[in-house]
Parts: sequence; structure tokens; C-alpha cells
Amino acid sequence: MQDSFVYQMLPARVVFGHGTSATLPAEAERLGLRRLLVLSTPEQVALAQRIQQLLGDRAPSTFNTATMHTPVEVTKRALEVVEAERIDGVVAVGGGSTIGLGKAIALRTDLPQIVLPTTYAGSEMTPILGETDDGRKTTQRSPKIQPEVVIYDVDLTLSLPLMMSALSAFNALAHAVEALYAPDSNPIVAMMAEEGVRAIVDALPKVLKEPDDPRARATLLYGAWLCACCLGVTTMGLHHKLCHTLGGMFDLPHAQTHAIVLPYALAYNAPMVPEAMSRLCRAMRSDDAIGALLRLERDCRIPLALRDIGMPREGIARAVKQALSNPYGNPRPVESVALAELLEHAWAGTGI
Repeated sequence: MQDSFVYQMLPARVVFGHGTSATLPAEAERLGLRRLLVLSTPEQVALAQRIQQLLGDRAPSTFNTATMHTPVEVTKRALEVVEAERIDGVVAVGGGSTIGLGKAIALRTDLPQIVLPTTYAGSEMTPILGETDDGRKTTQRSPKIQPEVVIYDVDLTLSLPLMMSALSAFNALAHAVEALYAPDSNPIVAMMAEEGVRAIVDALPKVLKEPDDPRARATLLYGAWLCACCLGVTTMGLHHKLCHTLGGMFDLPHAQTHAIVLPYALAYNAPMVPEAMSRLCRAMRSDDAIGALLRLERDCRIPLALRDIGMPREGIARAVKQALSNPYGNPRPVESVALAELLEHAWAGTGI
């Protein structure tokens, strides 16, 4: 165990369970909020309307055009509603796109956020915001970005399609994997990361067989929460840098990109992080963590190549250049030739 470390706890209130959406009015009252804006994507308008009805007079308006990668122009439109409706807080209902919009609003206004996640992506537990402007995705940290309340309602995940469930779960796994070898990791983070991976790897096959199994869904959501906590308190490395670069440059779907890149980024770093690999092997009950990840992806029928989700091969050189443009921590030095080779393999779905 490390003899010396720093662990920064995040000031978020978490309500976890079945049917916990019903606590939303009480949580709004606790924060003293009277005019909430309910956020969602176009696909989740019906759910946003249910939440608006649950809040009654506390939710005078909704904004239902949250978009992947949090484009700055969408945030500007949402801010116009915030000002016109004299909004004093936001409720984000959905996955990373909606939660990202709530964070972008909070960064600019310091309004309180309540989040009801419907996926396993984990953005709700971090003070991190990724925004896209003119084809470039940038990230930043700020206390303003951290949501004040997260309501995990397992019931909201029961209808999440199987493919999206699997992709979102792999997104969560990526948070824990990189946290295990982050330069600012510590024993608390390592414990959460290992337990988060174990819970997800145990629960995901059960969810694939019985999507309506509430216990399996609860375990999957619990694991994703732990993985998200790791993301919130450590510095991410090559994997997340690549995913943000590729997503911003080529508008690739966020969760699919994470799922495809994860085993390649892990293989790149594995020789330098034996303790992290040992923890992953233990959590996955395998002596080959990377092989276990790939087998689970195949079982979930997840795309295994970047070309399958729309990345052009000729974009590899541009992606390498942008990924190298800003230094970031990673256990193995990131060099252009090795990074290009990694992306070539990830583009083709070969090489592991």
C-alpha cells in the first residue's frame, strides 16, 4: 500500500435505489430550488415530461435538444431559456449528452444541478466537462461543474437497450482502468476501481441474458457509480485523451469509441503497470485482463474497429497530431509512431 497519498472527496449527494426518482421534489426543496429547467435529448422527451410533471410548478420549462459531445452552440441556446425563464437550477435526465449540457450551463451560471442518469457512463460523478467547438473537443475541471445531487434510480435503466447498456458499461470500465494507473491514484481509488470492474463484469452477462432483472441492473449501476467516482478524482491518460480527440474530430459516438479504444490503450500501457494489471485480472477472474475484455466485448456484439463506427483511415495522422498537441500524464511515453500504430490497429480491429 502507498504510505503517502492525497484523496480529494467530491461534494456530491447520492441517492441510490429502486424508485428513487420520487425523491426528486424533496431534493429540489432541500436545495431551495423553485424554477428548474429539465434537460434531455430529443429521444428522451417523454421521460423529461414525466420528470417535469413530478416536479409540478417547480419545473416551468424543458430543453430537449441536448447533443453528443456538448456542442457550444447548443449550450448557448439552452442559456437563452435559462435567462428567459429565470431558472435557478437544472435537472439533467439521461446519459452523457444531457449531463454534459447541465454541466456546461452550471459552469457559466453556477446554477445547482440534479442528475438522474439513465446510462452507466458516469459523467454525473465528475467535475469534468468536455465541450466541442468547431470540430475540436476540449475538457476542463471546475468545482462549478460537479453536480450537487445524483439520483440513481435503477428503474430508469431497465429499458436501456442491450447494446447501449453494454457500450455504456464499457465506458464505465474505462474510467476504472485508467484510474488504476493514474499518476494521482491512491489506495482508496484502487479499491473502488477494482470493485467497480468486478461488479460490472459480473453483472453485464446477466443483464444480457435477462435485461429486466432488477438485481443485475442494480449491480451494474453500482459498479458504474464506483468507476465514475474514480474518474472524478484522478487524472486520465492516453485512453481518454484518444477518445476525446476522436470524438471531437470525427463526431464518433462516445460510448462506442471508448469500448473500441479501451483494450488497445490498455495493451499499450500494460508493460508499465503490473500492479494495475494484477488488480484487473483479479477483478475479472482471469489471468489475461485484455483477453477477458475482448471476449466480453464479443459476447456483447460490440463493434471492435473504429472503421465500423465511421472513422476515416486518412484521419489517423490528424488524430495523432492533435492527441500529441497537449501533454498529459500516461505511464508509458506517448510517441507519434507508436500512437499511429495503436490507431491503425484500432481502426482495423486487429493487432491484439
